[in-house]
Amino acid sequence: MKLGLLAIVIGGATVIGLVSWFGVRSIGHEVLEAGWIIPLTALLMLVQLTLSAFAWRTVMGEPVPGLGRYARIRWIRESVNSLLPVAQLGGNLVGIRMLTQSGLPGALAGAGTTLDLTIEAGTQFLYTLAAFGVLATIDMARGAQPWVGWVLASMAIAVIGFILAQRAGMLRLIEWLALRLTKMFPALSMEAVRGLHAELMRLHHDGAALVKASLLHLLSWALGTFETWLALTAMGRRPSLAEAFVIESLGMAARSAGFAVPGALGVQEAGFIVVCDLFGIPPDAAIALSMVKRARELLVGIPGLVAWQWSEGKRLINVTRGGRG
Repeated sequence: MKLGLLAIVIGGATVIGLVSWFGVRSIGHEVLEAGWIIPLTALLMLVQLTLSAFAWRTVMGEPVPGLGRYARIRWIRESVNSLLPVAQLGGNLVGIRMLTQSGLPGALAGAGTTLDLTIEAGTQFLYTLAAFGVLATIDMARGAQPWVGWVLASMAIAVIGFILAQRAGMLRLIEWLALRLTKMFPALSMEAVRGLHAELMRLHHDGAALVKASLLHLLSWALGTFETWLALTAMGRRPSLAEAFVIESLGMAARSAGFAVPGALGVQEAGFIVVCDLFGIPPDAAIALSMVKRARELLVGIPGLVAWQWSEGKRLINVTRGGRG
C-alpha cells in the first residue's frame, strides 16, 4: 500500500508538472471544448467493458453466472484497477472473489481470469501491431523508427513469457504457496486454489472459446478509436480515423506499460504527448485528450466502486443474519 501511495504521489506530481509546463489555461480550454462528449465516451467505455465481460465469460465455458453478472463484475474490476492504488492487480482479485461468491469454483475463477488477462494482453499486442502498420501506410519514415521495433519486441516478449510461464506451471507455484499458508494459518482454505493449473490447462485447450474471446477483446480495443476521434474532433483538431486509431492504440500501450503506477498517472499523459506529436497535435491537446479519458474513467469508475462496496456490505449483512439464524 505504501508503494502504491508513493506511486500515486510521483504520478500525480508528473501530471501536475506536465500541465503546468504546457499551460493550465490552454489545456483547460481544450478540455472544456471536449467536455460535452465525456458522457458519450463513458457510454462507449461501458460497451467496451460489456464486450470484455462477454470474452471473460466465454473463456470460462460456464453458462452461470449470466452475462449481466459478468458485466457488473467486469465494471467493478476495472473501477478498482483504475482508481485505487493496486497496480492493476487488486481489481482482478476482486473479480475472482466476486465470481466465487456467484457460485463458480475458486480454481475455475482464478484460471479463467488468468486466461482472460492473457488474451487481453495478446490482443492489445495485435492492436498495437496493426497501429504501427497503419502508421507505416500514412508515413513510412515514422512507421520505421527504431523505437517501433523495441516496443513491439517488448510487448511480444511479455505476452509470450506470460503464456510460457502458465504452461510451465506458474499457477502450481501459487498452489504451493497457498498450501504453505494454510499450514501456517489453519483457518485458511485450500479449496479456492486447489487445481488452478489443471483448470488453466483445460481452458487452454478450448480453441473455439479462445478465438471468440480474442475477437471480442479486439473489438473492444478497436472501439477506443472512436473515443479518441470524438475527443480530438470536439477540440477542433479533426484527425482522420486512421490517425485516431494510431493515437488510441499507442496511447493505451503506454498506459499498459505504466501498469505499476495507479491509473498510469503521468505515463498516460507522456504517451499521448509522444504519439500525438507524430501527427502535429500539440502537447496541450494531447494532455487534454488524456484528461477527457480520465474524466470518463471517473464517471464510470466511481459508481463502480460504490457498487462494489454496496455488494460487499449486502453480503456481510446476509452473512450476519445467517449466523444469527
